[in-house]
Amino acid sequence: MSFMEEIMKIPPVTRFLCASSLVVTGPVLVHMMAPYKWYYVKEYVTKGYEFWRLATTFCLGSPGLQYLFDLITLYQTSERIESSYYTRRSADYAYQLFCAALAIFALNIPLQSHVLSRPLLICLVYLSSRLLPPGTQTSIFGLVTIPITYYPFLLIAFDLIVGGHRYAACSITGAIVGHLWWWGVWDTRAAERYGAAPRWLKALISHSEASGGTGGSGGSFASGSGVTVVPGRVPLARSQIQTPAARPVRPEPSEAARATAHAWGGGQRLGS
Repeated sequence: MSFMEEIMKIPPVTRFLCASSLVVTGPVLVHMMAPYKWYYVKEYVTKGYEFWRLATTFCLGSPGLQYLFDLITLYQTSERIESSYYTRRSADYAYQLFCAALAIFALNIPLQSHVLSRPLLICLVYLSSRLLPPGTQTSIFGLVTIPITYYPFLLIAFDLIVGGHRYAACSITGAIVGHLWWWGVWDTRAAERYGAAPRWLKALISHSEASGGTGGSGGSFASGSGVTVVPGRVPLARSQIQTPAARPVRPEPSEAARATAHAWGGGQRLGS
C-alpha cells in the first residue's frame, strides 16, 4: 500500500489540520522562513491586507521538539473526535471547528495574542476529554493517575509554569471555547442545530469522507510517551451519545522542551 493511500485513510478534517500545520511550521523549523510571516498582527491585516495571517495564526506550531508532541496530540485528538463522534459528519466537524476558531480569535483580541495554535489544541483536547466515557483515567508516565477531564487543566498549568500568565491566559481561552462546544452541542444540545454545516460545505467534504479512517480500537492503550488512558465503565447519562473506548492523549513534553513553547509569540505582545 502506497504512502498516499495511508494518508488518505486519515479523516479529511484531521488531514487538513495536520497538513496545514506542517506546511506553515515546517519551513520555520528548518529556517527557510521567519515565523513573523505567519503571526497575526492587526496592523498587517488591516493596513497591509495580509489576510492569510487570520488562518496561519492557528497553524504556526511551537518551536523545537515541542512541535512534535503538539502535532502528535493534534492528530490523535482530532482523529478520535472525527472518527468516533462525527462519523460520516466531517462537514459538521469542520464547521463547528471553524466557529470554535472564531470564538478563540475573539477572546484573544483583548490579550493581543499573535499565535493561536495552542488554544485551538487545548480546545480539541478539552472537547475530547469531555466526550470520553465518565470514569476514564489517564496515567502520566505511570506516576500520576488523574481523571481524563482534568488533563486539559494540567496542560494549562504547564503553560503557566513555562510561559507565564499571558501564555496561560491564551491557553485558557481554548478551554473556555472547548467547554462551550461540548456544552452546547453534546451536553444540552442547545446549539446542535446551529452546528449543522451548510450544504456547500457538505458537498465539498462529502467526497473525502469515504477515504477517511474509522474509529479506534477498544480497551486501554499505553503509549510510548508515558500516558495510559483507561476507559471507564460508567454508562453515559445520554444514551444517544455514542462513545467508543478511549485512545490516549499524548502528554506534554518535559519542562526543558516546553521552555521555548511561547518563543514564537503565543500570548505575548509583539516586540515585548
